[in-house]
This record gives sequence, C-alpha cells and structure tokens, in this order.
Amino acid sequence: MTKPIDSGRRDSFKKVLLGGAAFGALTSMDFKKEKQSSLKGNINHGVCAWCFRDYTLEELCVEIKKIGITGIDLIGPDNWEILKKHGIYSSMCNGAEISLVDGFGETKFHDQLEKNYAEVIPLVAKAGYKNLICFSGNRRGMDDETGLKNCQAGLERIIPIAEKHGVIVQMELLNSRVDHKDYLCDKSAFGVELCKRIGSDNFKLLFDIYHMQIDEGDIIRSIRTNHEYFGHYHTAGNPGRNELDENQEINYTPIMQAIVDSGYKGYVSHEFIPKSADKMGSLAQAVQVCDV
Repeated sequence: MTKPIDSGRRDSFKKVLLGGAAFGALTSMDFKKEKQSSLKGNINHGVCAWCFRDYTLEELCVEIKKIGITGIDLIGPDNWEILKKHGIYSSMCNGAEISLVDGFGETKFHDQLEKNYAEVIPLVAKAGYKNLICFSGNRRGMDDETGLKNCQAGLERIIPIAEKHGVIVQMELLNSRVDHKDYLCDKSAFGVELCKRIGSDNFKLLFDIYHMQIDEGDIIRSIRTNHEYFGHYHTAGNPGRNELDENQEINYTPIMQAIVDSGYKGYVSHEFIPKSADKMGSLAQAVQVCDV
C-alpha cells in the first residue's frame, strides 16, 4: 500500500507544481504574503494599468510596489510625472498611435502617424524611457504581402527618428480570432518578416503570449527561434484573459524560463483582467508564477 504523503511533503509538492496544472492549489492570499525580497530578479515585472481601473494611477503605483512590480505599460506623456513620483518606470509608452484598427497597414494613415510619432518619440527619450507601442491596424481585405509593404513604407518614415533618439518602436501582435477581428499583424511570422524588412534594432515586436496562444500556439518554440525580434512581453490567462491560475491553459513558468534563457533583460508586463475581488492578490500571484 502506498504510504500517504505527510503534510510537509504535500506542501512541498504543491510548490514544485507551481506553474503547471496544480499551481491553483496555492491561493492568491498565499502569493500576496510573499515579500518583494523573495523575487529572483531574473524577470522585470510590469503591469498594464487599463486592467486595474478600480485603482487610480497613483493608487496602482503604490500597490504594485508592494509586490515587486516596477513598471507600468501603456502610459502616455500626460501621466509620466505620476510614475516618476512613485519611482515606477514607463515600461511601454503610448500616445502616438491612432487606434488598434487604424495603423501602419494602410497608407492613408501614414501622414498622421508620422506626425504623431515624430512628436512623441523625442518626449519618450527626454523622459528617460525606451519603448513606444504601435499597431498594424486592421487588414480590411489586404493580403499579407500588401500589408507588409504598407507597414514597411510607413515605419520607414519614423524609424530614423527612433534611431536618432534611442527609442524602440514596438508593434504589438494581437489575435484576430477572438479579440481583434481582422487585425493584420496577428501572427509572429508576419511580425518577424516585417522586422527583417525594416532591418533596425529600433523596431521590434511586442509579443503578447495570450494573443499568440490563441492564434498560433507553440509559444516556447517561437521565443527560442525569434527572440531577437521580441522587445517586450505581455501575459494573460487563456481562455478569458483572466488570472494566471488553474482555470487557464498556458503554463507560464517554462515560458518565462525560455524568455530568461534567451538573454532578454526587458519587462514582462501582466495584462490580464482579474476576476477575483482580491485584484492585487491576483497580480501578486501572477508575479510569483512568472518569477523564475
């Protein structure tokens, strides 16, 4: 007869399985009790402010510092002073894009986008930041080659400005199957090809793990093969875009290890919408799951 596992071994077993199917055995409160000093320091953790709208930006800055998060994504020039006040880094700036659906994929937007990015890129650099988001926009009947040519033509108008100021313009990969129907840059292969055509270290991809799990999967292989083109990462549980817990399918711990093994030194920012009433507990849990 198999000997029962004693309570001490059982607790250890739960921790070993952290990041896999059984990590839900640890509650968000367990994670919330973890101190910032317990983080390994291999991952720079960030968060997307729009997912935590119950908090003002000031409140969010205060709360995330308690759990070891040092960056906030998708903040524009008008709010950088709030981040600076609290010692929080603007890990992925915004404010130059038109919208998710109107982007570099259509030439009719290029004049406006050039104007926007020419204004915002120097502001990013002056503030001491590095990353600025951009979008392909929707496909609207375009084939991949037309979309690639259009994106290349538009981006080549702003990349010299980015190079001059040391700013990296990053196009986000979004799924077109569930959340962003018709989005053009919906596969890593499209984005990687665009990076190759642009041929500049100042243009990279924001690899959103949640979105790419939906549209292509094979996340670890993508990171190992194409990490040189990935300048930033986002997380969320799938399906649902919620917590990184036992109710979703992505095994984040080995994915984070692949990111660390690639030599990446930037931010991994959590972009999930918490279902739990304990939102900071959910965020603390995500940090611990991804802290390899």
